[in-house]
Amino acid sequence: MNAAAVTVSLRGCARHFSQQVALHPLDLTVHPGETLVLLGPSGCGKTTTLRIISGLERCDAGGEVWFDDRNVTALPIEKRNVGMVFQNYALFPHLTVADNVAYGLKVQGVARAERDARVKAMLERVDLSALAQRSIARLSGGQKQRVALARALAAQPKVLLFDEPLAALDARLRDRLRLEIGALLKTLAITAVYVTHDQQEAMALGDRIAVMEQGRLVQLDTPQNIYRQPASKFVADFVGAINCVAVDARGTPQRFCRPEDVLLASEGHYPHPGFILGSTFLGATQRLMIDIGLATPIQVDRHARETWHAGQPVSWALAQDAALHFSAS
Repeated sequence: MNAAAVTVSLRGCARHFSQQVALHPLDLTVHPGETLVLLGPSGCGKTTTLRIISGLERCDAGGEVWFDDRNVTALPIEKRNVGMVFQNYALFPHLTVADNVAYGLKVQGVARAERDARVKAMLERVDLSALAQRSIARLSGGQKQRVALARALAAQPKVLLFDEPLAALDARLRDRLRLEIGALLKTLAITAVYVTHDQQEAMALGDRIAVMEQGRLVQLDTPQNIYRQPASKFVADFVGAINCVAVDARGTPQRFCRPEDVLLASEGHYPHPGFILGSTFLGATQRLMIDIGLATPIQVDRHARETWHAGQPVSWALAQDAALHFSAS
């Protein structure tokens, strides 16, 4: 862990806009040096939470934000020493790459020699040294995002905040930058909070994930536990796919599982019957849709090289300890 990394604590932080509740009272601690991902759909309160941490948004009266033992609730963003990386980059198009990275240091009054040294080090860290004198307009989306990251890091922030930084990029570039950011955060061991609605990003980057729903924190845990032990059907459905495999006498779902936890074989091999409705090719895997007699077919993930066809009778069972149980609400 980075010895200089700070603990971020939210204590009873809530936010209302007119009569609308954007965030219910929230208690949350981000451990020093960890990457905490705020995950959830649009309007769930994750960006409001990030903006409260940054100082761009004030929480309602009574709420407090602490960095270690320092109450920063009343401080604006420029006094909190946080770095922010946005979806839209927020770069200056008339400046070069190096000048964009140096801009915040100039505002801080950092001496020229130190400023140049920090800019050089940050551009090396994000693999942009060769583009130091290039204009922002001549960069790709991925390069612009790396410039924004270098600029945030150059100021040596106590906390690094990401607001959906990869959302505007194409899928392949998003995957590559996700790996780069993850490796960088592990190397720096800086306290970081990362907002996304993408569960793959959350799983790849988060030491812990805070899942949010309608302005409330509904589960806070490691990526593994969020996926394997979701606290509710909402969490299970948002973080991956789930199947309903059993209902009660009223048709209320009672038992669930993940698509990869269904054992599938030819007719009669397992205790439960079904038949294949169709499949979707996903590259290394295929996802089969199986009619098991319920209102909704179940999804089953299998290796892409296996041969299954629509109309084929099959039998299925759940892998040991694979069943998920929670309220259907």
